[in-house]
Amino acid sequence: MTGLAAASARVGRAGAAPPPDELTHVELVWIEKQIEHWIRFGCEVREQVLDRRRRILFFRPGSVFALVRWAANEHGTVLSRLDILRAVPRSAPCQTVPTVTPGGDILLRVDGWPKVERVLQLIDAIEAIGIDPAEVSPDHWRHVHNRLTAGETPRAYTMARHRAFLLARRIGA
Repeated sequence: MTGLAAASARVGRAGAAPPPDELTHVELVWIEKQIEHWIRFGCEVREQVLDRRRRILFFRPGSVFALVRWAANEHGTVLSRLDILRAVPRSAPCQTVPTVTPGGDILLRVDGWPKVERVLQLIDAIEAIGIDPAEVSPDHWRHVHNRLTAGETPRAYTMARHRAFLLARRIGA
């Protein structure tokens, strides 16, 4: 299934998408070995293909997604960044992030390939235990950000932690 067909299928299952001006827009660029932006996880409700190298993904307010940005020049890598963001409503305060309109609630931000690679490994570990990283507690992503910033090892996200988060969310805690 193509990206656009998959997005349409998800919109069909989740109900009608809000108007585009209510959604967070993420512009992705892919120019092989020069500029590569991609979504590592998250569930977009719509996709707009601008041309063969650029597209825009749309996310509902409250949804969590990971944006990876990488760029290089003739001397090597000049940018490696991973942001885990929560989409916000248009009227809500938010942090600005390049290629994300209007911005988002930054849960985690790392720069430099070693840290980006470490977060990608943590995401893989969460998926390996059967949890969608977009459903992980936002506090866990903040914890990972703080630990990596301090040069410490973050705690693993376990099924028990996830169940506790889901129960707390259900009761409104």
